[in-house]
Amino acid sequence: MEEIEKQQKSSEEEANALIQELEQELSILFRSTKMETLPFRDQSTWTDVRVSQPSYGRVMLTTVNLLKGKLTQQMETLLDKAKLSRAQQFAVDVTLDPNTAHPNLTLSHDGKQVYSSSVKQNLPDNPERFDSAVNALGKHSFSSGRFYYEVQVEGKTSWDLGVARESVNRKGSINASPENGFWTIGLRTGGIYKASTVHLSVKSPLKKVGVLLDYEKGLVSFFDVDCAEIIHSFKDCSFKEKLYPFFSPGTHRDGQNSRPLIICPVSHD
Repeated sequence: MEEIEKQQKSSEEEANALIQELEQELSILFRSTKMETLPFRDQSTWTDVRVSQPSYGRVMLTTVNLLKGKLTQQMETLLDKAKLSRAQQFAVDVTLDPNTAHPNLTLSHDGKQVYSSSVKQNLPDNPERFDSAVNALGKHSFSSGRFYYEVQVEGKTSWDLGVARESVNRKGSINASPENGFWTIGLRTGGIYKASTVHLSVKSPLKKVGVLLDYEKGLVSFFDVDCAEIIHSFKDCSFKEKLYPFFSPGTHRDGQNSRPLIICPVSHD
């Protein structure tokens, strides 16, 4: 990553230097050609002379700027890919905790899938279980270091993913915001992606999302795994207690949102 950043900085410096050099050469060329053909005028009237830059100069500068923008975009893409590859090195085995799952949620036997049902199960109302919002947490908590996991969200119309602190409210109405101990992104009706109150821009509907937590750095980042791009990051967070992987497959919506969230094995490319 450091090497890529150095290359990007070097490339930008070279592009800027090239632009300055072209501007100087065009200026000299312009003066030498125009001044020779201009008719003699009284010295007092020279301030009235207005000449425009040659069209080929503008085209050349525009081309250089386009190349610089393209180079910067390519370097940013490489940097995102490097960040994703680095994040995947911290992959952990995440499974869902059935004791936290809302009664309308069904978990697979291996704890890797969760989906909403229109049927409410008769489950004990233990303190750790969500009783209003259709949420569930992972079995294992983290209070140091870094961890990463990936979830398939393809085909769903509503979902939320991220991390939540141990002490979050699990009863009644819940506002999943960083202030309340939830660092998540999600999909809403109409294909709107959000991180708390922030609307997110994605190139295409998300199929697989990667979640990275860096506890000491106070960072939670979300990746579009297929495009190897960072979707959103919560930065400078203050973590003071255990954090758990967080999942919400959304409500059933008469079968329109029946597909499960699937915790996927991480492929180290």
